Amino acid sequence: MLGIIGAMDSEVAKLKELMTDVTVTKAASMEFYEGKLNGADAVVVRAGVGKVNAACCTQTLIDRFAVSCVINTGIAGSLQAKIDIGDIVLATDAVEHDMDVAALGYAPGKIPDMEAESFAADEKLRKTAKESCEKVNPDIHVFEGRIVTGDQFISGKEKKEWLVKTFDGCCTEMEGAAIAHAAYLNHVPFLIVRAISDKADDSAQMDYPTFEAKAIEHSVRLIIEMAGRLA
Repeated sequence: MLGIIGAMDSEVAKLKELMTDVTVTKAASMEFYEGKLNGADAVVVRAGVGKVNAACCTQTLIDRFAVSCVINTGIAGSLQAKIDIGDIVLATDAVEHDMDVAALGYAPGKIPDMEAESFAADEKLRKTAKESCEKVNPDIHVFEGRIVTGDQFISGKEKKEWLVKTFDGCCTEMEGAAIAHAAYLNHVPFLIVRAISDKADDSAQMDYPTFEAKAIEHSVRLIIEMAGRLA
């Protein structure tokens, strides 16, 4: 059973439309759509925005539906010039950039009493996603690298530069590392997939509405192809 999480209605609406034999379960104030997606058993859900919503959603998927893996699809702001609007980033790992216990001697992003410095994505899922994206989205580039997450919409140059310098991140968003964190604690494989909707700088407010729809289109095609390969 694949667990597929999106942050907003627009991210998962198209996936729901393509599902068959659907059963809807309400839990944790969310609606979980369980059915078939391109031949695979899957549960599709909108988590809502932010780390707490994302973590609660992931735990519910694991506890209620016993998913074999968690795939989080969504949009993000690019942190590197080579990663352009419309491109896809597949997480090698994820970090919570707003975790700050520096006063007790911890590095930025480091969670006290946790062995992992970051949360590593599943290599098999990442390979499948890369092959899927290259097939169905030949017009864009696919990158693999670190995703940084925080309860902040990044739109300033200074913050963007700090994220790159401190974490060497490829893109920034608001849910991925929380999903990765919950999956890690439960020993469930995961992958974070991000379509770039803006450059995470002073142009973000202008870029975001313009490119969101295109970014989601690329993500949906990737997830559909990926589901078929994992079926």
